[in-house]
Amino acid sequence: MKKNMGFIDRTIRIVIAIVLVALYATSVISGTWAIVSLVVAGIFVLTSLVVTNIPALLTVWYSHEPYT
Repeated sequence: MKKNMGFIDRTIRIVIAIVLVALYATSVISGTWAIVSLVVAGIFVLTSLVVTNIPALLTVWYSHEPYT
């Protein structure tokens, strides 16, 4: 599996997530928009942090060889 997210994309996603959480924390957004914004922020953070090669990790786990 090939990584499809570069450094700039991950950085932009995390910055947007921080802005959405800050808007919620300062009560600029509330209600349904706040919930939707927090869900989007969570998805952005999770997808920014998940950048591993899952098939390679599973292969290493099953074969007990060090991951390189």
